[in-house]
Amino acid sequence: MSDNKNKELNNTSLSSSASNGRGGLAIYWNAFKTFFKIGAFTLGGGYAMISIIENEVVERKKWISKEEFVDLIAMAQSCPGVFAVNISIFVGYKLRKTPGALCTSLGAVLPSFLMILLVALFFHQFMDLAWVEAMFRGIRPAVVALIAVPTFNLAKRAKINLANCWIPIATALLIAYLGVNPIYILIAAVAGGYLYGKFIAPTE
Repeated sequence: MSDNKNKELNNTSLSSSASNGRGGLAIYWNAFKTFFKIGAFTLGGGYAMISIIENEVVERKKWISKEEFVDLIAMAQSCPGVFAVNISIFVGYKLRKTPGALCTSLGAVLPSFLMILLVALFFHQFMDLAWVEAMFRGIRPAVVALIAVPTFNLAKRAKINLANCWIPIATALLIAYLGVNPIYILIAAVAGGYLYGKFIAPTE
């Protein structure tokens, strides 16, 4: 009886996995296609991709949880390389280890590569056109909004409040006005978090 129940649970798990795109070989194509779409239709790249990636992999595909997504952003930021590629690799690796990471990173990089290649081929022909210059002027404010929205959402999930809001403010000022390397900020944050959890949190 218990064996039958276990089989039913396994079948339910497999069907659920297949329904959200995590079952079988289809996941590789699905992962590539998802990040190709993100890379192709996100203006500004980098941090502007955060809200689009979250909508696809957290809300729609449900490949990772919201808490995992926040952790992935922190890891992607702390690693060398392009932020959007880093986060695509982390998501792909969580799905299907190394093959999954290859699919998602290729999907994220390929649209930009193809677009930049086309721009390079025809750069001198269209960069002096007035409508092209006007188009790029219009894109810039939209990119700011694309970065601002996920920033506020991440602040909510990271439980930023009046007691600890000084941390992101001080971090932004150190990077923007004093030119402090973000790596040093991250190291200090890790050390501070460890010390807080070790000595202060147990007494609260």
